[in-house]
Amino acid sequence: MMVPSIDGGAVDALDEERLDWRFKAVPASAHGATVGEYRRARPPLSDFGTPLLTLDAGALEHNVRLMAAWTGDAGVRLAPHGKTTMAPALWRRQLDAGAWGITVANLPQLRVARAFGVARVQVANALLDPAGLAWLAGELDGDPDFRFVSWVDSARSVELMDEALRAARAQRPVEVCVELGGPHGRTGVRDDREALAVADAVRKAPTLRLAGTAGYEGALAHDASADGRASVDAYLRRLAELHRRADFEVDDPIVTAGGSSFFDQVVDVLGGLGGELVLRSGAYIIHDDGFYRGISPFSRGTASAQGDGAGGAGGGRFRAGMHGWGRVISRPEPGLALLDTGKRDLPFDEGLPEPQLVRGAGPGPVAGARVTALNDQHTFLEGAEVAVGDVVRLGLSHPCTALDKWTLIPVVDDAGAERPVVVDLIRTWF
Repeated sequence: MMVPSIDGGAVDALDEERLDWRFKAVPASAHGATVGEYRRARPPLSDFGTPLLTLDAGALEHNVRLMAAWTGDAGVRLAPHGKTTMAPALWRRQLDAGAWGITVANLPQLRVARAFGVARVQVANALLDPAGLAWLAGELDGDPDFRFVSWVDSARSVELMDEALRAARAQRPVEVCVELGGPHGRTGVRDDREALAVADAVRKAPTLRLAGTAGYEGALAHDASADGRASVDAYLRRLAELHRRADFEVDDPIVTAGGSSFFDQVVDVLGGLGGELVLRSGAYIIHDDGFYRGISPFSRGTASAQGDGAGGAGGGRFRAGMHGWGRVISRPEPGLALLDTGKRDLPFDEGLPEPQLVRGAGPGPVAGARVTALNDQHTFLEGAEVAVGDVVRLGLSHPCTALDKWTLIPVVDDAGAERPVVVDLIRTWF
């Protein structure tokens, strides 16, 4: 019998949560209703106050289908990084579209995944906390269908994991990948010979099993320049060589890499190694109007999909699936407007929001305008022909620092419509 990839009943049960003051996106008129009741009522977006973050239903569906089509064509696995959304309802969409599993970054995120019954989880990090490893041992011993993989990048991390798992009397060995790093990158063994020594230490640890190799190329290049892409290729070739030389303890060893910027190169370099190539791209489901719009392989024309996910508006590119909304609350100087949304509500680390349209009036009033700064609760908008009370839609950059500011996010039928309608509410756990 096929094991469910996620507990659909637990996800469906989110519809029963009562709406109240805990959810800053929800209007007071909705308090007391359940999520399901309010979703089925299809309220207009104009019922919602500002500041606000929304997701776009059509973009989410398109992006999931496009990535599923591309990975299917490429013959590789996808374990999207769940930290982008921390939304089990969105994880279910990705898993239902064929994702191999879900990637998370740390123990709290892993516990969310397990609370919703995700059957295959990768922690893209070293998990060394003794209490966390004791809990993990219980999860593995209590659920034979649960597959877990994490990373190590030193003999000391192997030693600490083994000690903690022995103390917890773990019955099932924990699968780990040796992580290879690069100069000035994040974690990961810097020296290739040392990486093989770490692999040998894993094989000698009775509570661990050497399951593959891992790395993150996105830490080595922040743009798609020729130099950046060359750095990525050089690193991936090192990872490929490590994978060829390692002596694994599983039949189908994993090699895992691939954020949302260079997944095409990952497949080009690592796709012929055998075993399972597992991409971890996570931002694609939301995409953006900033960093990823510029660097995505689909935007750059270095990747394309032949499946049905490439059809329709937007073609073979991801679509921006998130928008900010702010109301003009002040016009204190000529040419300057202040919106009631800021750093507490919207991402700003990979570029400032861009004004796109005034709700009900289209893009004309903000044509040529720009956001110059964000304070905690204010956006500085210059050059816009807007009046106090107007609601401005903002394009955003970097979904990983957008959704973490919201516990419940409205999904609209079409963010470009004159009168968008809310068709869903997405719960997050950060």
